[in-house]
Amino acid sequence: MLTQLENAGKVVGVKQTRRALNDGRAKTVFLAQDADPALTEPLAELAGSKDVPVIWTEHMKELGKACGIAVGSAVAAIV
Repeated sequence: MLTQLENAGKVVGVKQTRRALNDGRAKTVFLAQDADPALTEPLAELAGSKDVPVIWTEHMKELGKACGIAVGSAVAAIV
């Protein structure tokens, strides 16, 4: 599932993902299970309210790598 992020338009990070969800641009949201739930849970709820699918990844490091960044990421979205 993370391969979708590698070749798609994306946003990375909590603020950018929240903005994409509120603007109706987010198609799929990716959340890391090992991230702080205070960051991920509100975005999971927002995505659910907008009928945007949520995919949970195991590690922030995997999500960051799929996004093409050198650090871990708690959240990303395909736009």
